[in-house]
Amino acid sequence: MTQSEKISLLDKLGKYAQDGGFEDEIRLATSKNPWFTEENIRFALASISHHYLNEDKIKQWLSAYHFDEKKQTKNIGLVLAGNIPLVGFHDILTVFLSGNRSVIKYSDKDDVLIPALIQKMVEWNPKTTSFFTRVDKLAGYDAVIATGSNNTSKYFEYYFRDKPHLIRKNRNGVAILDGKESEDDIRRLGHDIFTYFGLGCRNVSKMYIPEGFDLPNLLHAFDPWKSLAFHNKYKNNLDYNHALYLLNQEPFLIHDALILRESEDIASRVACVHYEYYKNVEDLSIQISNRKDEIQCIVGNLRQPGISETFDFGDAQTPSVSTYADGVDTMQFLLDLA
Repeated sequence: MTQSEKISLLDKLGKYAQDGGFEDEIRLATSKNPWFTEENIRFALASISHHYLNEDKIKQWLSAYHFDEKKQTKNIGLVLAGNIPLVGFHDILTVFLSGNRSVIKYSDKDDVLIPALIQKMVEWNPKTTSFFTRVDKLAGYDAVIATGSNNTSKYFEYYFRDKPHLIRKNRNGVAILDGKESEDDIRRLGHDIFTYFGLGCRNVSKMYIPEGFDLPNLLHAFDPWKSLAFHNKYKNNLDYNHALYLLNQEPFLIHDALILRESEDIASRVACVHYEYYKNVEDLSIQISNRKDEIQCIVGNLRQPGISETFDFGDAQTPSVSTYADGVDTMQFLLDLA
């Protein structure tokens, strides 16, 4: 397939998703994984369609790279995560457009939606068949991209040590507040925290706030998300963590759908967000730089030297197609393979 054919096919896929395609698959995915609500799946599909599956945006993304059409096609093993809907699709898209083939081991938590997108491409253009292979165990790969936890990453590093590889570990989103946020900023921060129940690596799990910040008022701004407490699995986590902090006699603030707990830790439990006070932005910049390997993205209004790219409030879960997990250029990694 030519690059032009691939881009046209992907653009068609995006329009199909935007026009209400994949309804049966949405319902099936929801029945298999209670964390995958229809609302969250539709949000993921809309985000991917708008930011990834758009001809103009794909062309702009690819214009930064040099593609050698004579280069031998490689088999790229993909170990996908399943924490949020369609989370592994960007890797598949990148492998496809790099001219390589994906050998895909899906997470059993998300093994409906991405196969449905691939099947639709195959249906429209059978030449895509050879680009995607679904496997239960990786074999016959030339390089690997694997996403997992900090624990599984150690296994991945050992198991794939003899092949070029990208291994992704746990990361989280953080928010930097300066006390000058508008009501709309805080409302949009709610999306960064609560979308996908906070399970994504780009979800805000930690807030840095200036000394004297009005935390109780912040909690009231999250009222639109109260309904999450009616979701059985989320509610179970909220109740468990509430009881845990009470037993441990730890101070915290609680909202209908969220617990705020002061902690230096960036990663937090489901239905919890950590916060930490800072005195000045300069010291905060140093602290964040020292912990960059724990951070997937930063949201806020501050644009400060020493703090990496910062997204506007509400944009944590809508990255562009040129935004790479862990800040590692996946496309260049693939193009550099010998």
